[in-house]
Amino acid sequence: MSQKSRLRKTRRAAARKAAGPSSVMRMTRQSPYKMRLVIDQIRGQNVNAALALLRFSKKHAAVQIAKVLQSAVANAEQAARAANEPLDVDTLFVKHAIVNEGPKLKRFMPAAMGRATPIQKRTSHIEIVVAEKEGR
Repeated sequence: MSQKSRLRKTRRAAARKAAGPSSVMRMTRQSPYKMRLVIDQIRGQNVNAALALLRFSKKHAAVQIAKVLQSAVANAEQAARAANEPLDVDTLFVKHAIVNEGPKLKRFMPAAMGRATPIQKRTSHIEIVVAEKEGR
């Protein structure tokens, strides 16, 4: 590993640590476009309100996003317990929520006259960061 990439890796790790408790789910088998429709609804909301919204949403993406959000809350509780600090889960909110595009699974479907048409099965990477609200 070169000096430059080692430095980049340490910078990324420091930025991730400063961001707060987070959770990431990679390679989710749903297109990022459909996932972003749901994640835009919970960005900036209280964690309890976001989980309630996700629980009653009809979108398939809501199930996957709820798993990531619950994991981020559990990570926040674990970090607070390790640092011996009090944490009220009711004061947590979704600080950063993003869906990135993952690798595409490339498949082919038979078409007329012996041809084949390509199909791209898209995947997503979900990343959620939670933080405590100030001033409560």
